[in-house]
Amino acid sequence: MKRFPCLSLVLLCWLCAGAPAAEKTTKVVLIGKDRDHPQGAHMYMYDCEIMARCLRQTPGIEPVVSNGWPKDPEVFKDVKAIVLDTRMGGNVLFGGPQRRQAEDLLKQGVGLTAIHWSTGADMGEIGEHYLHTLGGWFNTDFSRYLVQKSKVRQADPAHPICRGWKDYDLREEYYIQLRFMRESKPIMKAVVDGKDYVIGWTYERPDSKEGRSFGFVGGHFHDNFAEKPFRQAVINGILWTAHLEVPEGGAPCAITEKDMELPPELKPKN
Repeated sequence: MKRFPCLSLVLLCWLCAGAPAAEKTTKVVLIGKDRDHPQGAHMYMYDCEIMARCLRQTPGIEPVVSNGWPKDPEVFKDVKAIVLDTRMGGNVLFGGPQRRQAEDLLKQGVGLTAIHWSTGADMGEIGEHYLHTLGGWFNTDFSRYLVQKSKVRQADPAHPICRGWKDYDLREEYYIQLRFMRESKPIMKAVVDGKDYVIGWTYERPDSKEGRSFGFVGGHFHDNFAEKPFRQAVINGILWTAHLEVPEGGAPCAITEKDMELPPELKPKN
């Protein structure tokens, strides 16, 4: 009679050992906004949806797309990375009542990716703070922007962000003459207006728990998300900031022509 409890315990342990472990999820919050440019440019929410579609192709990633900084703090529960594809990123993080929440998340080591205009911030304290957060800072007081076709080149082919793609030609509104932290590492370069500039970089934040940041000045034109190397670098970068392994062949990022479709032209919302 006394053997049955022991047998039951052994059976329970065997069943638990054989049960599949719950899949660990990695939450990524992508923050966009209504567009503020003519149709086809600064299509923040549509670009965020493209990135979310690509991220879902990596098992375990849970992308959440938000129009503006989420009002519900629960959205950021267990978040591992934040992606800004919106207006000036420094202002989004540090220019309002959400600043304390943003700073707490970043100090905890939450990853940060900033796309195009989100590499920017106002002059003054917010801009300097953002420089020390993203590792690079765009502002028209000292930076320039120029639309042209250039070859996007890998500046550090050994870096995980450079997996699965090669140098390619891209017509883009390039931001140049940014300010960088000394510790920032160039990932992508392009010759713009006859000079070589860093257009993509990484920065490991020393005042956080191994927090990683990735900045990329591309993303002005929605059509550029149709370019596989463009998407590849961006999705690789997001995974890297979340401390996820980037596959040797690059993260999956397949899309269709239908995914790229935009609604009929509307007047931009400011």
